[in-house]
Amino acid sequence: MNYYAYEMAHAFMSPWRFGMQALRHSLEWPMNPVAKTPVGKNLIAACEVFENITRRYGKPEFGLKATHINGLTVPVNEEIVLTKPFANLIRFVRDETVSGPRNDPKVLIVAPMSGHYATLLRGTVDAMLPEHDVYITDWADARNVPLTVGRFDFDDYIDYVIEFTQFIGPNTNIIAVCQPAVPCLAATAVMGQHNDPCAPATLTLMGGPIDTRRNPTKVNELASTRSLNWFEQNVISAVPFPHAGFMRPVYPGFMQLTGFMTMNLERHMNAHVDLFNDLVKGDCDSVKQHQDFYEEYLAVMDLTAEFYLQTIKVVFQDHLLPDRKLVHRNELVDCGAITRTALMTIEGERDDITGIGQTAAAHDLCVSIPEDEKVHYMQPGVGHYGVFNGTRWRTEIQPRIREFIRTIQYKRQAGAGAVRKPVAKVMTVDSTADWSHSGKVNGHLNGSGRSHPLSPGE
Repeated sequence: MNYYAYEMAHAFMSPWRFGMQALRHSLEWPMNPVAKTPVGKNLIAACEVFENITRRYGKPEFGLKATHINGLTVPVNEEIVLTKPFANLIRFVRDETVSGPRNDPKVLIVAPMSGHYATLLRGTVDAMLPEHDVYITDWADARNVPLTVGRFDFDDYIDYVIEFTQFIGPNTNIIAVCQPAVPCLAATAVMGQHNDPCAPATLTLMGGPIDTRRNPTKVNELASTRSLNWFEQNVISAVPFPHAGFMRPVYPGFMQLTGFMTMNLERHMNAHVDLFNDLVKGDCDSVKQHQDFYEEYLAVMDLTAEFYLQTIKVVFQDHLLPDRKLVHRNELVDCGAITRTALMTIEGERDDITGIGQTAAAHDLCVSIPEDEKVHYMQPGVGHYGVFNGTRWRTEIQPRIREFIRTIQYKRQAGAGAVRKPVAKVMTVDSTADWSHSGKVNGHLNGSGRSHPLSPGE
């Protein structure tokens, strides 16, 4: 019923939205004497804020048309290289007629399937493009996938990661952002158990819930204190007509968005008050910054019910991976089988979605990875969003990932007999420790900063 109520609310608002648009256009008419008055400016600003709050946001575009390599502006073409029912594999192809032939490391960015589109990682992709051959998982909106296609669950997610990695080929570097950390670690373990030649060269886990018992957040506590039946009864809905996925049981994206918005409600309310004031003042730069962020943030997608419920049970309630009890296709997942994949984990000091220490827990599971191929980095001053987007991502986090990938690549090329200096020593993970001042790599403390002026904690 939640989904039908949501659709009804949008239908009910349509006449109001039409009226507000008409009022705004009439006020903005150049011949209207009220347009430039304080009353007119306030009414126009109010109409635009109403429009931003009430409209339905569609899937954004990546819009990455070019990158910069060695001082050259290089065109970039977005290509779908593999199509699956619940995801496309996208490659960002750089024009080598401009940049010249390149042999950059191949990177598969696994976007989260947690309510937002893969375009939320636009900044992540943009920062990686100059020096990497970048691919990304573009997960499908479940409400647009016909019921006849079948199910998509946690095991399918792992299978997709494996298939995408095999398609890209050997020496692929996987970067898992947030939710995919668990299935990507599991996929890497499965490939290790099968001695798959396409097992990733490196695996970077960013703000992922490997073990949510360490410094649990409000999100973790909600998931662990409610029964699976409660989630099924309260947040799962059937896709209404006329969507292509009519009757498919899903976890609606608007439910996830509502949860995130209420966690930081005051911040979002203040952001829209600031938008109103900026519109009245004519501060175009601030207005554009606000609109760019919320165009992405308010665009949401549905998840299949089976994937969502299994994720709640496997990751947040039963902790199957950290307890070494996770089973994939009737096979126990053994992270100790990961021997040819270097591991890097990244966390944000102010992350209120994935607590400090939860991602670093992966190092305790991957006991067969050499110590000089394990890295943990905690970025001071950023929240969840800032781990993969914003200034700190571009200037402090991404350069470390780049160096990590390059170092492992050089080590592999040099061979076991010509080992370079260690990448870094992994930080000791202690769920009871005070992590508030952590953030050292090779003994150097790095700077702090906010990930986004509107939502630093998301």
